[in-house]
This record gives sequence, structure tokens and C-alpha cells, in this order.
Amino acid sequence: MTGAAADLDGPRVRPPVHRWLWYALGGGLPARHRSWVLHDTTTGSWGARHVARSLVQMAIPSALVLAFVPSGWALRLAVVGGGVFLGMIFSLAYMAETTEHRVIKAGYRPGTAVSMRERASIVAQRRESERKRAAAAKRAARYRERTGG
Repeated sequence: MTGAAADLDGPRVRPPVHRWLWYALGGGLPARHRSWVLHDTTTGSWGARHVARSLVQMAIPSALVLAFVPSGWALRLAVVGGGVFLGMIFSLAYMAETTEHRVIKAGYRPGTAVSMRERASIVAQRRESERKRAAAAKRAARYRERTGG
């Protein structure tokens, strides 16, 4: 799957830190990062990447609350913790839609990220089935050797 994205759009160019921060905050990336956006939203760790982007988005309001709310640290930390908790609930609830929107913004057709993740899942399931089938065949062969059958 990762090679397929690179084959479709040329080499995958990772954005520099300042552009990634802009991307994590919801901004678009230049066209040369198009295949990287597809990789970012379809690789095996796409869920963890989404969570990391969400935490970056919540870092700014959290820092502002910690710095400027006129109360004790316990209340500030409780407010930030509650905000991050609720923010993560919403972020996880709309994870597929958010990543799909990023892919559309990069210039791909709607449904591209979902279909690539589904294809990768099918390939992984086939590999796992083959591995289990081979392991079962080995166990059966060992059993036949032990029992003489």
C-alpha cells in the first residue's frame, strides 16, 4: 500500500516541521507533498497519526488556559484535562471523515483513503490466513509423524 501511493504520484516527500505543524492544524500542503498526505492517512499507523495531529491542535488552547486562567493549578489542569478528553472523543468519532477531508484537500477523489485502507486490510487478512494455514499444516505434519499416521 505504501508503495502504491508512491507509484501513483511519484516520490513521497515528507513536509518540513513548520509545514507539518500547519498541516496538523488543518492547513493544506503544497502539491509536492500530495503522496505523503495519502500515505499519512492510509498507512498502518494512520490512527496514531490522527491522534498526534489532534493533540497538536489541542495544545494551543490548552497552553492558553494554563497560562491565562486566573485560578489555581489544580483547576487549570482539570479544565485542560477535561477539554483534551472531550476533544479526543470528538476527534476519534470523526477520524475517518477528517482524514478523508485531508486526502480530498490534497487533490484525491473522495473515498480514496477509505478504499486504500480497506485494500490494505484485505491484503493483511490474506497474509494472516496464509500464515495460519501454513502453521496448521506444520502442526498436522508433526502430529502425523508422532502418531505414525
